[in-house]
Amino acid sequence: MNPPRRQVIRSLFASSLLMPGMISNALAAEDPMAPKAPHFPAKAKRVIFMYMTGGVSQVDSFDPKPNLTRDHGKTVGNKKQFLVRSPFQFKRYGQSGLEVSELFPHVGQCADDLCVIRSMKTDDNDHFGASTAIHTGSTNLSRPSIGSWASYGLGTVNQKLPSFMVLAPHLPYGGGQVWGADFLPGVHQGTRIVPGQGDPIPNMKRRAESASLQELELSWLADFNRKHQKGRESDPSLAARIKSMETAYGMQQEAPEVFDLSKETDATHALYGLERGSTKGFAWQCLVARRLAERGVRFIELIDAGADINKNWDAHFDLQTHRTLARNVDQPIAGLLKDLKSRGMLEDTLVVWTTEFGRTPFLEKADGKGREHHSRCFSSWLAGGGAKPGITYGESDEYGIDVAKDMVHFHDFHATILHLLGMDHTKLTYRYAGRDFRLTDVAGSVVKGVLA
Repeated sequence: MNPPRRQVIRSLFASSLLMPGMISNALAAEDPMAPKAPHFPAKAKRVIFMYMTGGVSQVDSFDPKPNLTRDHGKTVGNKKQFLVRSPFQFKRYGQSGLEVSELFPHVGQCADDLCVIRSMKTDDNDHFGASTAIHTGSTNLSRPSIGSWASYGLGTVNQKLPSFMVLAPHLPYGGGQVWGADFLPGVHQGTRIVPGQGDPIPNMKRRAESASLQELELSWLADFNRKHQKGRESDPSLAARIKSMETAYGMQQEAPEVFDLSKETDATHALYGLERGSTKGFAWQCLVARRLAERGVRFIELIDAGADINKNWDAHFDLQTHRTLARNVDQPIAGLLKDLKSRGMLEDTLVVWTTEFGRTPFLEKADGKGREHHSRCFSSWLAGGGAKPGITYGESDEYGIDVAKDMVHFHDFHATILHLLGMDHTKLTYRYAGRDFRLTDVAGSVVKGVLA
């Protein structure tokens, strides 16, 4: 009679004298996820990147335009389009006196921690191109995400969790390309977490009967991987696949605890506006982001796509949809900022809030209730991680149509984020197809005016 599978595995394990567990350095000459030193001392150790899908209106959120209100109904431009005032009131907050729309009263309370950029510009008026641009630096070509570049440049300090994780209940415009690794080693691709389902990550629980049995099985697999990799050390896809299996094993050990919020206090739940036991909504995403940041994840992206891709910030027909969407994210965002600050983490965590483009301050009809796509000017903000707090940077014109001062192109935006992570965007390159590629292509400058 043949011996049981478990007995065979144990005998092979004993005869080969394998060490239990997955041994990264034995599988590859160089661990692609090992921590790497930055180019220069970094202000930020990690990034939490909050992305509002669809295009948040700059003149209705963080860039008040009293002249737009004054001249409501007047026409501008060659096409004689009508100026449309904001239906939302603005209020000054904090010692900085930063003006924030009534859409974001909780975020307004954090005004003295914000660095609001009112002069953002992108190159595409289409959702897909603008979404990939703000993530990958390219409007029309497949390129690695900024999170993948951060992972590639710095590695991770926690081998049991991916260095780049994306919390997204619904796909944004551009789909998974916004967190893809493209030509970078696949191990740097973002790992998507889907809130609101049973397990945020499929197969998070081990299938083996015990941890010791799983270690035996994986150690045996590690031996085969080592033998298979001999002579193929230059194959990045093979190394990435082996590393992904190791990370998956680590995640089975650590991820269940990360997503278990039962030990978080009632006060913490209240801070984020999260109902105890709920795994849905932006509040859950923000609280989990803080827990991932605590555990060494390098780049965490939170995507707010609304109820689905058709119910996001793309307010063509009714700007009042901004009110509902803002209500879902306002308190969680402020809760995250306050929580990071109270734990001493905001100093070395760069929080980024952005969207793909803005909305037009004008419409073809004077009585229009929505706003159209607008790539020429929009707003984003930074907090913590070496960004200058309590300021606005750049200016739009009197109506919020064009940048009037200190334009920040998305290449500049990316160069600045990498700079705060201690990386020179011109030196963070990857050789592919005979050319050295970088996130900022052949452009981009660090925006020194936003640096603390």
